[in-house]
Amino acid sequence: MPVQKLYAGAKLRELRGRLSLTQKDFAGKLGVSLPYLNQMENNNRPVSTAVVLGLAQEFGFDVTELQSGDEARLVGDMREALADPVFAGDAPALADLRLTAANAPALARAFLDLHAAYRQTHERLASLDEALGREDARLQPSPWEEVRDFFHYCDNYIDAVDRSAERFAASRQPGETMAEAALRALDAAGIKVVFSNIDTIRRFDPETRTLAMSQRSNKATQTFQLLLQLALETQGKLLDATLDLARFQSDAARDVAKVGLANYFAGAALMPYAAFLEAARNTRHDLEVLATQFGASLEQVAHRLSTLQRPGAKGIPFFFVRVDQAGTITKRHSATTLQFARYGGACPLWNVHQAFEVPSQFLRQLAETPDGVRYFCLARDVSKSGGAYDTPTRRYAIGLGCEVKHAHALVYADHMDISAAQAYAPIGISCRICERRNCHQRSVPPLERNLRVDPNQRGTLPYQLD
Repeated sequence: MPVQKLYAGAKLRELRGRLSLTQKDFAGKLGVSLPYLNQMENNNRPVSTAVVLGLAQEFGFDVTELQSGDEARLVGDMREALADPVFAGDAPALADLRLTAANAPALARAFLDLHAAYRQTHERLASLDEALGREDARLQPSPWEEVRDFFHYCDNYIDAVDRSAERFAASRQPGETMAEAALRALDAAGIKVVFSNIDTIRRFDPETRTLAMSQRSNKATQTFQLLLQLALETQGKLLDATLDLARFQSDAARDVAKVGLANYFAGAALMPYAAFLEAARNTRHDLEVLATQFGASLEQVAHRLSTLQRPGAKGIPFFFVRVDQAGTITKRHSATTLQFARYGGACPLWNVHQAFEVPSQFLRQLAETPDGVRYFCLARDVSKSGGAYDTPTRRYAIGLGCEVKHAHALVYADHMDISAAQAYAPIGISCRICERRNCHQRSVPPLERNLRVDPNQRGTLPYQLD
């Protein structure tokens, strides 16, 4: 595969703004001419190797940040939005979308917000909600989707919260488990913890300062929920400061995000960054070994692996996704170029859907997306019991993966022939933006292809694609 040129104009402008330097001064420190810097900042030229070295040596800049996944995420999200039938006519060329994501990311996000508002209004009207006659009928994104996109575009890594959780983990006393440390810290905060047969996982009474925990939950869940409550009680100023920066459009979104940040703190405390990154490398990312070592669940470990994006100490760029039995994506994050559909389910050819068929087994897959990038994919079902016979069991499947160039660092990729082209399954993001012509699982035609229907023959699809 040819080496891809690096265009990072937005990142260069952002760095220069943080340093409060003029283009002339910035060019001088990087050892390039003013016109050359101007062309790089406007993505008319790729960032040269000399400039990359200059950024690292002169400013101590983590050059891996130049390859931020924001552009790929924006392109994928715009292509999916433009697949909506509301957009008549020919879709913008992929090259134009890439230029927009690189040069005008704020415009791209505004377009996505507008489309999300349209979808929400359309769905509410379709369900006879009578939203247009109500006082609160404002075109706002769903709080859940707004928070999901916040974490998505933060690379699922929140530095201040992550480091605070790491400091708490380091404060444990010798021989103290994380659950014991959390109980001690909650006690110091004036919170009494009781374990009982309640019908919820966790219930806090702010008046009596009593935290009731379900004794039915497994140890990993109990520890995680103790840490989550600890974050809400002791990290309020930090969480609120982070929320202020996010500028959510509604109180509901802010409330959802606060719980999300508390969840983030819990995961980061249970699996502190530096220790977890070292253990992941030493165990070659063996999820079961890591789960045992840190007292976490497989899903918690997989999710944590996808957050290891600390500048200067990054782990493997993973994607992480969780789907339900209907194929709906309930969690998603990608630090890779692979992006997931914002709406609907994932590609049916992906092994994450097969995980329900073989419970308690890890499924391995080599996959290739239409852009030619190859991935190693791991999938497994995860069941969450209610803890009693008459309570429902929630069933999901999780997927974890990375570009195949990192496969040697994963124990799961051992003995797989990653050099064989025929070993890679052709997967996509969404049928509407996938250009594969002969996919036997295609549900709808791709956006950028014309259809031909021949009544005298039938192939894999009932139509042909030009």
